[in-house]
Amino acid sequence: MGIVQRQTFKNTIITYLGFGIGAINVLFLFTQFLSDEYHGLVAFVLSSANIMMPLFALGAHNTIIKFYSSFKTRNNINSFLTIMLILPLAFILPLGCIGWFSYDYIAELLSDKNAIIEEYVWLIFVTAACFAYFEIFYAWVKVQMQSVFGNFMKEVFHRVGVLLLFLCIHLDLISVEVFIYGVVIVYAVRTTVMMLYAFSIKSPILRLGRIPNLSSIIKYALLIIIAGSVGSIILEIDKFMIGELKAIENVAYYGVAIYIASVIGVPARSMHQITNPITAKLLNENDKEGLNTLYKKSSLNLFIISGLIFLLIVLNINQLYELIPDKFSGGLIVVFIVGIAKLADNVIGNNNAILFNSDYYKVVLVLGILLAIITVILNLVLIPKYGINGAAFATFISIVVYNASKLIFVYLKFKMSPFTTSTAKTLILIIVLIGLFYFWDFAFHPIINITLKSMLISTCYAFVIYTLRFSEDISIILDKFLKK
Repeated sequence: MGIVQRQTFKNTIITYLGFGIGAINVLFLFTQFLSDEYHGLVAFVLSSANIMMPLFALGAHNTIIKFYSSFKTRNNINSFLTIMLILPLAFILPLGCIGWFSYDYIAELLSDKNAIIEEYVWLIFVTAACFAYFEIFYAWVKVQMQSVFGNFMKEVFHRVGVLLLFLCIHLDLISVEVFIYGVVIVYAVRTTVMMLYAFSIKSPILRLGRIPNLSSIIKYALLIIIAGSVGSIILEIDKFMIGELKAIENVAYYGVAIYIASVIGVPARSMHQITNPITAKLLNENDKEGLNTLYKKSSLNLFIISGLIFLLIVLNINQLYELIPDKFSGGLIVVFIVGIAKLADNVIGNNNAILFNSDYYKVVLVLGILLAIITVILNLVLIPKYGINGAAFATFISIVVYNASKLIFVYLKFKMSPFTTSTAKTLILIIVLIGLFYFWDFAFHPIINITLKSMLISTCYAFVIYTLRFSEDISIILDKFLKK
């Protein structure tokens, strides 16, 4: 577990640095320098690109992680990686040709409700291609057990780039229209840098030789597209559908609330960068004991860490919304509902890695397709009636049902559960602290109020976790910290 702890810690620091910069961008700069319409446009373009990304990648990034450790010869490894580099082009190039000749029709279709979208539809294609190849190059280094630099590029680089673009707007060096294109250029540069780093870790040797189980690899890559698409639909379809069903400025209001809630998912994002390839290796080696240990530890540690973040957000949310324009305050309910969903994502630990790297991924794909359909239906029903709150409820129901189905499936097939008695204790602690602190505020400026309340909550939470030894891994880290 040493490599998991070290890289997870570094990744967590990097991810929170990225989210801190992103918070400045989303909560203050977007609301200050962009109109609600353009703010919503950026969120719409990026969400649409994220939905398309699994299709553009053709499952190559997941396939690299699953199969890389199964190859033992240099020739097989080089042939495998060559195929993974070329495979996405089989979809991107034909789709690009289709988009070129039918652009006017596609643009008119997507901009029916909001005309501002029409001019920028092609940016969705470019951004999705950048997202796809970034994930492939990131997977390229993750299988070498090097996740930290890639995580920096994934979480920090583009946010710093956007921050600099806002600085250019402030200095009247660029217009808002140029800013939109600049955001896409930042993502293109990010992908290029990631490619150069990946190739410096392991130089590509293009080779189209014969490799074992090629049919199984291609089959997995194509099927895992569905899994990636399902995840993207559940997480991103809400913003896309708000942009199609409501005025596009609602995407901005919803996006701010979602960003705040998404901070709860940071520990999972950090840990999964390294637990994913380790899980694949344990499955390939049929190490059931090691897999069970990783399952329980990842679940408990993520739940404890994300539980504290959930408390800090929920118990300070009223003061936080006092710092941004009043028109965004309609997202309070969204933060709470989606925050619980993000907490549920953390408590399942490396469940996704177990399923998508095992022989049972096909069954999970079927479950995912059903839930993706339910998600779309829920959004179609709830958004027109309840607006952004309806989108939040649809997301919550989809995530909770999807996670529950995956937990049950892993238990039935692997006879493993991520839960321990410490999981229940952590849940009780979270509920108790919500009851104690939600209605208690200091009579100061919101920033001072948030700071003091966060310190008090963190101290109480850490004291109980450490004193009662909920997690041995976290206790060891705190022991080292206290000694220093």
